[in-house]
Amino acid sequence: MSGIVDLDVRFPRGRATLEQMRRASGLSAEEIREITLCEEIPVLGPDETAWEITRDAAAAVLERTGVDRAAIRQVLYVGSGVWDRPAWSPAAKIAHELGIEHAHCFEIVNFCNAGMTALQIASERTRLDGGYALVLLGDRLGRLVDYHDADTRPLFNVGDAGGAMLVGPHGCTYRHLHAAMHTDASWADFWAGEQGPDGAKFRRKSDRKGLSTVYMENFTTLAQQTLDAIGGKRGDIAYVLTNQGDRNIQSRFLDVLGLTEEQSVFTYGRLGHMASSDTVICLKELAGRGVLRDGDLILVASSGMGFSFGVTALEYCAEGSR
Repeated sequence: MSGIVDLDVRFPRGRATLEQMRRASGLSAEEIREITLCEEIPVLGPDETAWEITRDAAAAVLERTGVDRAAIRQVLYVGSGVWDRPAWSPAAKIAHELGIEHAHCFEIVNFCNAGMTALQIASERTRLDGGYALVLLGDRLGRLVDYHDADTRPLFNVGDAGGAMLVGPHGCTYRHLHAAMHTDASWADFWAGEQGPDGAKFRRKSDRKGLSTVYMENFTTLAQQTLDAIGGKRGDIAYVLTNQGDRNIQSRFLDVLGLTEEQSVFTYGRLGHMASSDTVICLKELAGRGVLRDGDLILVASSGMGFSFGVTALEYCAEGSR
C-alpha cells in the first residue's frame, strides 16, 4: 500500500504584519486580529519565489530518504495555478534542479485542497507502477491578497510556504488508506482573481451566506464516507487535521466527531493559513509531539476555493518513520 514516505516544509523570509494590514485597509487591529489570530503572517518577500522554497523542502526530503532519483516517476506541483511565471511548469523546473530526469512532471490546480488531491493521485499511481512520486506544494497566495481592499478581510490570514511529500509503495510513514472528495460548484464565483497593475488580486464576488455550514456538511459527510470505505468508526480516529483557514470550523468539526483539541493541531496563532501546505505543516508538527503510535488513524480534512472538500484517511506506520 502506498503513502507518504517523508515530508518537509520551508517558509519564506518575508512577513506581512498586522500593522501593515491595518494601515492599508483602514480596519482596526481588533478586526484584523479576529481573522489572523496572530501579529504577522509568513509571505514571500520581493526577492523570493514559491518554487525555490518548495524546491528546498523537496531537497531535504530526498536527502533524508536517499531515494534514487531515477525511481521518481511523477513530479506533481500543486496549488492555485498562479505560479511564479506565467505559462511555465514549476514541476519541470524543480525536477531539473533536483536531478530528476525520468519523471512525468505536471501541475494540479485545486487551490488549498490540491495537496491532498495530489496525494490521492500519487498514491494510486505509485501503487500501480511501484515507483515514487514527489508532490510539491508551492503556492504564492500571499501575493494575491490586497490589504487595501477591506472586503477581502477573511483572507488576511493567508500566507506562503513550500511543502514536499515523497510518496511511494515502500517505507511509508503514513499509509494512504482512502480519500473522499466533493466540489460544491454553486460556490465557484464566491472568490475570484482580478488582474490589476500589481498583478492578480483576490476579490469577493458574492455576499452569499452559509459557507461555514457548507464546510461542516461536507466535512462530516466525507468523514463518514471515508470511515465506511475503510471499515472504521468514529471511535477509531486518533487525530484529525485540517487546513488552518478557520479555527471555529475546525473546533466544530472536532466536536461533531467526539474528539478533543488535543487530538488535532492548531497553528493559527503562529502562522496563519499556509494554503495547501497547512496539511504538511500539521503532519510534521503532530509527528514532532512524539505521541503517534503504530496504526493510529489520522483523518485530514482539506478544502479549497471552488469550493472543493476532501477527507483523507492516513495510517501511521512506526516502522516507516524510522
